[in-house]
Amino acid sequence: MTIQLDVTGMLGRAVPQGATPAGLSALAPRLAAAHAALLADAARGLLGFRELEAQGAERARVQEWARSASLELDEVVVLGIGGSALGSQALRTALLPRDWNARSRAQRGGRPRWHLLDNIDPRSVRGLLEVVDLRRTRFLVISKSGATAETMSQYLFVREQVRAAGIAESDAFAFVTDPVKGVLRRIAVDEGITTFDIPANVGGRFSVLSPVGMLPATLLGLDVDQLIAGGVAMRDRCDNDRFRDNPALAFATLQWRAHLEAGQGTQVMMPYSDALRDVAPWFVQLWAESLGKKNQEGQSVGPTPIAAVGATDQHAQVQLFMEGPADKSVTFIDVEEPDGGELMIPAHGPAELAYLGGHGFAELLRAECRATARALATMGRPTMTIRLTRADAWHLGGLFMLLELATIYGGQLYGVDPLDQPGVELGKQLTYYQFGHPDWQQMEATWEALPPADPDWVL
Repeated sequence: MTIQLDVTGMLGRAVPQGATPAGLSALAPRLAAAHAALLADAARGLLGFRELEAQGAERARVQEWARSASLELDEVVVLGIGGSALGSQALRTALLPRDWNARSRAQRGGRPRWHLLDNIDPRSVRGLLEVVDLRRTRFLVISKSGATAETMSQYLFVREQVRAAGIAESDAFAFVTDPVKGVLRRIAVDEGITTFDIPANVGGRFSVLSPVGMLPATLLGLDVDQLIAGGVAMRDRCDNDRFRDNPALAFATLQWRAHLEAGQGTQVMMPYSDALRDVAPWFVQLWAESLGKKNQEGQSVGPTPIAAVGATDQHAQVQLFMEGPADKSVTFIDVEEPDGGELMIPAHGPAELAYLGGHGFAELLRAECRATARALATMGRPTMTIRLTRADAWHLGGLFMLLELATIYGGQLYGVDPLDQPGVELGKQLTYYQFGHPDWQQMEATWEALPPADPDWVL
């Protein structure tokens, strides 16, 4: 079981303006300072996503409850958004067979289907509730603050349906929220609803290995212990300030350097694996919301991440990556061993297709990954590859930890706090104002200062 980071395609020997050994050596003091800052933040208790052993008791509680609760369920529905949703979606896509919800209960081994409501479009909310049996469904309400407008509006609507059906809220819901505060805590006490803690020092986009991800994972019968073991192994592997020995530090450094020194601030995450396709949007939120900010000098900084998937996006986005603006780096995720074994292409067919016969689908996918990397290099476009032995729980836990640690290092290099999201908060506050939230009526002046739509310019 291995996770490798191949950075050859980011070096000067491969592409113009790539990193050089001398340049990386010159950065050593900067990298040591970034790692020291990470350790200082960890010592102050700010990086709870690293403290996987300390969360063992709550994780065991999650597992004990979920294993018994899942026996009575046909459906699990996650009500969440952003970091409260994207991680569990990536887990489901990676670790369950394709078209899981379309399989019979026998084909699923008695395990429930999984659904996500991560938006408030009435079409989606209505559509889901039309197809689930409320008496055989558990809704997981995931919000650290308990005040997320989208998630709480979903909860209120579902609660009304549950009550109308004569179902106790304690049989319909489970909450994942802050350990001590928020409205979900109060509701849980009033209604006797099982509730699990998001550690106070774990932010939403860093929460996939907390109960945010582990509760739905356990309900679906996924190997939580291996997820955590992979995360611990990667955390320990990255516990140094040496570029060659710390893949998270190397990833952050090369992306930051490509942005600052080569103008390549658009950073593509492109798994060549359908199992890992939802890791890309999870990474996009992690990287964008953590690093796109104003730095200590008040300058707007940060990369622009893009999600893609190979080989699908070879026929959609790669033309842009090849010949469009030279402002991008591409990170591939390559899986060496296909889930369930290789699937062979038949050798019998038209002569024009004979070259495919006798080869495997996974073999072709990996060949296309290598070919795309080489093609990009010929055009001077930088790439790196994260290589996993297989897309299983251990490797996925390690991949999550690698990218979360890289984000913290990225914050140090860009000079921003990767743990906050002030730009998101303003939009929330203006939404609350429009709905008459009593705590945000002071936003009236901000709202009124915005120019209304000009009829002369509505085309």
